[in-house]
Amino acid sequence: MSSLAQTKPKNQSTFLIKFFQQLTLYRAHLKSYAIAFTSIAFWIVIWQGLAQFKVNLGFVNFSNVPTPLDVIHALWAFFQLSTAFEHVESSVFRVVVGFVLAALIGVGIGLLAGRYQKLAAFLMPPLEVLRPIPAVAWIPLAILIFPSSEASMIFITFIGALFPILLNTVHGVGAVDPRLVASAKSLGASDLAIIYEVIIPGALPNIITGLSIGMGTCWFCLVTAEMISGQHGIGYFTWESFTLQNYSNIVVGMVLIGALGMFSSTLVRVIGNRFTPWYQLRKS
Repeated sequence: MSSLAQTKPKNQSTFLIKFFQQLTLYRAHLKSYAIAFTSIAFWIVIWQGLAQFKVNLGFVNFSNVPTPLDVIHALWAFFQLSTAFEHVESSVFRVVVGFVLAALIGVGIGLLAGRYQKLAAFLMPPLEVLRPIPAVAWIPLAILIFPSSEASMIFITFIGALFPILLNTVHGVGAVDPRLVASAKSLGASDLAIIYEVIIPGALPNIITGLSIGMGTCWFCLVTAEMISGQHGIGYFTWESFTLQNYSNIVVGMVLIGALGMFSSTLVRVIGNRFTPWYQLRKS
């Protein structure tokens, strides 16, 4: 009886500790969300005032900038269009395909280049030469190389995401504690086992950071490609709105790009955090 009586208070105390830990975590998240909402609301109010009163400061002019209310009405009208879903679907498809290809190739090359110095000396110099070239400069060459505009736009998103993923993976591998690698070797682990059991887990936080940055870069590069060679997509819709001087729709395109980019980057981080619980625990 005495042992049962002692176990019950222990279980209750453990439950209370976990409850208050979860409550504290919930309050912290709620506070961060409140700050983020307040920040967004503040800048929307500033935008509304500048656009509504058509403020002209000489070096910057808000006379033709639509107000947030105008953009909301235009956004509602956009989703009434028969082509709205086609624009969004086309852009999302191009981003997903380009990002997946960049993730596979970038992480693969990054792991090998970070692990083997001779291979890095062979692979990295030409990649470093290509890395500063902006996405716009790749568009004419992509149109010449690929038979379809669809493939060329996917290639542009691939190029945009490749280098952030690749470099973050290389840096992540380089940051792995060499003592862990030496310990694995002393236990008889093969090179393949070391990569899977030591290198990848150690470099995973950096890889996830690269994937998140690469996803955001995908959207930036895709919109540039769609403006020039696309017939459907959010970038094409934004550029068409500019040529038609439909200023509200320009901002609608920008809002859609920002929202989809933020959502996809956050999704990559959330999924990545699920695979690195030890890293999240150490950060907290």
